[in-house]
Amino acid sequence: MSRRRFRRQKLPTEAIELDVTGLSHEGRGIAHIDGKVAFVDGALAGEQVAAHYVRKRGSFDELRASEILQASALRVQPPCAFASNCGGCSLQHIDASAQIEFKQSVLLELMQKALAAPMDDVEILPPLRDAELNYRRKARLAVRFVSKKGGALVGFREKYSSFIAEMDHCEVLVPEVASLIAPLRALFTTLDGRMEIPQIEVAVGETEPEAEAPKTVALVVRHLEELSAADSDALVGFAKEHAVEVYLQPAGNDSVARLWPQAAEDRLCYFLPDFDLELAFHPMDFTQVNAGINRKIVSRAIDLLDLNKQDSVLDLFCGLGNFTLAAATRAGSVVGVEGSQEMVERGGENALKNGLENTRFYAANLAKSFADEAWSRESYSKVLLDPPRSGALEIIKEVAALGAQKIVYISCNPATLARDTAELVAAGYRLTTAGVMDMFPHTTHVESMAVFERTR
Repeated sequence: MSRRRFRRQKLPTEAIELDVTGLSHEGRGIAHIDGKVAFVDGALAGEQVAAHYVRKRGSFDELRASEILQASALRVQPPCAFASNCGGCSLQHIDASAQIEFKQSVLLELMQKALAAPMDDVEILPPLRDAELNYRRKARLAVRFVSKKGGALVGFREKYSSFIAEMDHCEVLVPEVASLIAPLRALFTTLDGRMEIPQIEVAVGETEPEAEAPKTVALVVRHLEELSAADSDALVGFAKEHAVEVYLQPAGNDSVARLWPQAAEDRLCYFLPDFDLELAFHPMDFTQVNAGINRKIVSRAIDLLDLNKQDSVLDLFCGLGNFTLAAATRAGSVVGVEGSQEMVERGGENALKNGLENTRFYAANLAKSFADEAWSRESYSKVLLDPPRSGALEIIKEVAALGAQKIVYISCNPATLARDTAELVAAGYRLTTAGVMDMFPHTTHVESMAVFERTR
């Protein structure tokens, strides 16, 4: 049998003028070319743009705006000089207030479709907002030595490309990290193992509850081959010069080991001042990227749960106890459940650190039925859900069957929240409240919260 060769379709090179009629859920302009849908990166509704093809697909085309011929009133000058090329942000050309309004419209549209009914009796919460720049305290920065560029590149990948954007600063990373990009580029350019370092995990901890307090920066350097003694010395020198912690990761997460300082504990911290809590985490642990918004989300969620000392709370997908411990300061008892045994141990560690004795943590696979788990047979008056992007479909009926008076659902994907909302409503709950939080300003990421009350 002969093997047919498939070649990527050659794209037109000339610019095409388009009238943009809307904005997709991914934040791209919507236009039409001979009746075919075209998604235009960098374009806004109501604009006329010149655009170049990026990809052609069967049912739609993808283009990038190369010139704005008629601008929207919502268009602004991006605060970052690298915004047009870097894939870390996609909405910097839109006014910040318009960004959050767009995100709320995405949530409400999806929720209304899921309910198949108007949302007239649903309270729409004011969007939660905080700093729009210098907010990101967790990131994975790509690293690559490119001789044609004269050295190493460090940063986020380009839009529509696997290449690393050539950048020496970042407006969304916290300043303590953004200021390290240029020095890191210089460092990795000189290392013997510069071809074997693909990425750096960045984690930032707080030293005091005040937002303006000094930060602790940890860099986890992934390396595919063992580093030379000279490279290790260079990394230690960098750590000393820039007052950062450096870890090495030769393989998976279990291989991470501190390089400098040698005597310190492998923990960073963040604070939840409204609850007088200090939470410790390892640099590779999952924590929310935006400290200011995380504080506000936790406070809002606990307020919406309306807890008292008679309440027993179940916190599913609890991580290291971000919501669990805050709830424990108000409720009678709280059970936190998480898939990772390591994170469960971290939750217990944080409960002990904060002197909370009314919490219990369990490890369980929440991508399947939890009916056989002993904790699932207890009685809960309130439930908090904070699942990954895939949502909680596999267990949502079992959550409803617990019979809790109220469920607060934190979501990082409005599509799966809407899907799970339909299941909760069918199981006897009423959606009472919904709203969005701007966890990732200048991106299309939509973080949202919904409240459900039992009706039967």
